[in-house]
Amino acid sequence: MPEDREFLFQLLDASSPVGREVAVQRLWVDRLQGVADAVDHDAYGNAWATIAGSGGPTLLLEAHVDEIGLAVRHVTDEGLIHVVPLGGSDPAVARAKRVRILLDDGSSVDGVVGNTAIHLRDRTEGDKVPKWHEITVDIGASSKDEVFGRGVHVGSPIVYRDGPEALGEHRVVARAIDNRVSGYILARVAEELKAGPQAAATVQLLNAVHEEIGGFGATIATYRLKPQVAVCIDVTHATDTPGIEAAQYGKVTLGGGPTVTHGTINHPVVVAGLSVAAKDAAIELQHESISSSSGTDTDNIFTTREGVPAALLSIPLRYMHSPVETVDMRDVEACVQILVRYARSLGPDSSFSVL
Repeated sequence: MPEDREFLFQLLDASSPVGREVAVQRLWVDRLQGVADAVDHDAYGNAWATIAGSGGPTLLLEAHVDEIGLAVRHVTDEGLIHVVPLGGSDPAVARAKRVRILLDDGSSVDGVVGNTAIHLRDRTEGDKVPKWHEITVDIGASSKDEVFGRGVHVGSPIVYRDGPEALGEHRVVARAIDNRVSGYILARVAEELKAGPQAAATVQLLNAVHEEIGGFGATIATYRLKPQVAVCIDVTHATDTPGIEAAQYGKVTLGGGPTVTHGTINHPVVVAGLSVAAKDAAIELQHESISSSSGTDTDNIFTTREGVPAALLSIPLRYMHSPVETVDMRDVEACVQILVRYARSLGPDSSFSVL
């Protein structure tokens, strides 16, 4: 199936901060219901789909569904809301943003993050990044009781109101591309696999919760699903914008193809298999190196039970953890094709032993 930007935009437009991922999971499950052989979920909101194989190993393809955000910490007598970050939110981009507070009944209240005018700020030591306790959200209320009367309470999650849009012919900008784009990739892989002959491998496609606070959803679901091999799909930093040194962060180019990560937790047999799949598809693959952990769900998957041979395949992303994350859809499509070829390359005799 060709690129389906409408479905991607639906995923990106939905509000699903860490701990409240249900809106996106419902969209994803609805899409997979008509494609996969089985779709299931657990109590915390992890969702997965299964494409049955014909005697090969069980391959887990995993993405995370949650996005960074904020939450209500305190409401002043004047009706202003103090916040706490959910995951790795950046206070440098918080000021003067439009936000949406998610309510328990599924509705929402819109607001804005206050921004003291430049004329009134103390700039004697430069314009400093605010601390989180200095940031307030204004929903147009004039008292604490009015805020609570609208359904807002301490702990209510908050996301930015920055929807997706095209940026030129091939690129998309939005909040939550990290990692909503990989859930989109999982759906596309499922459709491609079902459109062709049955693969030997049974493919489990997991959209996991809680990655942004430690990868707990992937840990829970992988323990339950018991895969024999896994590939985690996430985003990585494109380093092709000013001020980012390749000597420090490596060279990753937006539009240059997905990246495969080498080193430490990344299983060399799985990395080699992904590299062969990319070569067979005539897809340019970029390469990254890590010295310890990856900072993705791969870290949690590979240590589950007796250990799962796992590797990380990533989509280059500019401006990560901001409301203007930018991705190149050619990298996304290339990732789909690599994963489909890798899944089809696994057979009953596939071995992941390094000895």
